[in-house]
Amino acid sequence: MNISRLLVIAGTTGLLAGPVFAGQTTTGTGSTRNTTRTAAVVDDSTLKTRIEAAIKAQPTLKNQDVDVKVDNHVVTLTGTVQSEQRKARAERAAHVAGVTRVDNQLTVDPHAGKSVTDKTVDATKTVGEKTKDAASATGEAVTDAWINTTIHTKMLNEDTLKGSDINVDVNNHTVTLKGTVASAAGKARAAEIARTTNGVKSVNNELVIGPKR
Repeated sequence: MNISRLLVIAGTTGLLAGPVFAGQTTTGTGSTRNTTRTAAVVDDSTLKTRIEAAIKAQPTLKNQDVDVKVDNHVVTLTGTVQSEQRKARAERAAHVAGVTRVDNQLTVDPHAGKSVTDKTVDATKTVGEKTKDAASATGEAVTDAWINTTIHTKMLNEDTLKGSDINVDVNNHTVTLKGTVASAAGKARAAEIARTTNGVKSVNNELVIGPKR
């Protein structure tokens, strides 16, 4: 075989094999050749940085207390968030490329991320809703005496209560109505007036339908 023919064969073999790039491992020849690319390994520090950025990018997680720890590609989330939805959102954000598992240890606290002022306002609202008798519309303190006077005043101009003899007793914002009314409508109206008066917690309607005593 002469030299020129050897060169042609060598060139043809090179074309069939194709070029081999850096980062590839080539085995076999021709159509049976397998090429494996070596994937870049992401370290724990890089994963932590990416996860923290992903969490901060979530609008509902910006003011939440979420701590990220990465050990051997396993992520652990600790801290507090305001809801179960935000807890789940943080876990989804932690599943970046390279993470093998996320251990979500976040706790749910409705006040997470709120300032001291916000918490105070929430507590005040709760107390106000429960007592609903902090003050009258005119700013007066809502006491048992104030409730008694207000109920009597409202009843004076009621047509359905004319000819009635009603005693109003208020104890710890609980109203008890005793006496007589001319009709069932009058009895119901008296109870409604008492029940809708500011500061009243409950009404005991012991009124009797009958003539004035």
